[in-house]
Amino acid sequence: MPPRVVAAGVSEKNEQGKRAARDRLVQQRERQKARERRRRMLIVGAGLVGVLALAAVVGVIAANTGDNGGKSKTAGPAVAPSGATGKDSLAIQVGADNAPSTLTVWEDFRCPVCAQFENAFRDTIHQLERTGQIKVEYHLATIIDRNLGGSGSLRAANAAACAQDAGKFSAYHDVLYRNQPQESVDAFADNAKLIELSGKVPGLETAGFRGCVEDGKHDSWVKKSNTAFLKAGFEGTPTALLNGESIFPKKGSEPITAANLKKWVAEANKGKKPGTVTPAPSGS
Repeated sequence: MPPRVVAAGVSEKNEQGKRAARDRLVQQRERQKARERRRRMLIVGAGLVGVLALAAVVGVIAANTGDNGGKSKTAGPAVAPSGATGKDSLAIQVGADNAPSTLTVWEDFRCPVCAQFENAFRDTIHQLERTGQIKVEYHLATIIDRNLGGSGSLRAANAAACAQDAGKFSAYHDVLYRNQPQESVDAFADNAKLIELSGKVPGLETAGFRGCVEDGKHDSWVKKSNTAFLKAGFEGTPTALLNGESIFPKKGSEPITAANLKKWVAEANKGKKPGTVTPAPSGS
């Protein structure tokens, strides 16, 4: 082939590559805009106690990309926290083992919609746990770290796993959501902040907990959990499933309210005995 024909072919390939890169950038920006629009659709019922009105797509939308979840210096083995359950030991359970129903929750500690969900439904969920109606299986994700940068999702999830090692996950989980910083402020990236918050849970602020947090003991486990979240194809956080069925919204019709959540659990548990009552979660 004459040299000029070869040069023309190379030039055309280069131009095609540039166009493809520009197209990918445009698509990425459009996806980000869509995520923001959908996230802002969340409305918390200001005049109603314990009501969370959600759009068809809830929370922070997960991108269809691989897990990055906040990269650490080393990628050690995935060390599951004490008592972790489920497939690959990726769930942290709160409530009686023999509760008749299971509420599966996927959350990101930096996710503001997750905090709104938790703060609106915390008392209802704990009441259902205490009376043996449900057990809750928490799965931790880190999509805010990927979407906005930073490592607060990863650091907070590792700290929560460290709290699980100490038998105080539920209380510390609630403290993190009660004290969640603004989404754009990556305050949970500071281990010192996470250790400071542990002081709000009686008996948690110990040398063992501090070492676990500072060493990132469960970082690889958190990243494995986030990978499972992405592979499952969930649309965003929070994702909550009652016996495998989404409650955002229930069957596409009924809104999620405290009263409806209790009703759905009662319907699911009809004719079944409650599980063994567990101690009420504590913490401030």
